Amino acid sequence: MNRKTVLSFMLTGIMLLTMSACARVHVAAPELDAQAKAMTAPKDKALVYLYRNESMGGGVRMKVKIDGREMGVTGPKSYMMFLLAPGKHLFTSEAENTSEIDLDTKAGETYYIWQEVKMGVFYAGSKLMLMHNVEGKKGLMECDLVEHSQL
Repeated sequence: MNRKTVLSFMLTGIMLLTMSACARVHVAAPELDAQAKAMTAPKDKALVYLYRNESMGGGVRMKVKIDGREMGVTGPKSYMMFLLAPGKHLFTSEAENTSEIDLDTKAGETYYIWQEVKMGVFYAGSKLMLMHNVEGKKGLMECDLVEHSQL
């Protein structure tokens, strides 16, 4: 075999091992998960759920930032919940690519951001999308709360 073929086989093997490993994230206790899912937005804050309800890209942890501050990572079937001051916030998801979404939040409102897993060249990428409440809540219910930072 020539050098190029050997290198190609090695890279393929590394990719398969990486993709087959399951991304471990620290999930919160079941009681906290249930409380977070039942929460309503307080009058002075916006409630934002960022969820990843897919198993695709299970070996990839995706970093989440709000306004440039790292909040933690998601894995398959996981979510984060944030209580934010009203106003503009920039959500960032980092995987093979970087996806961003600007959200102008209002006090007393609830928002759902889907962290969609996308095919990448070497590993999974992501795309953030604001979802309607019905669809967002449905996706959220498929996930477990991840322990993460708060603003």
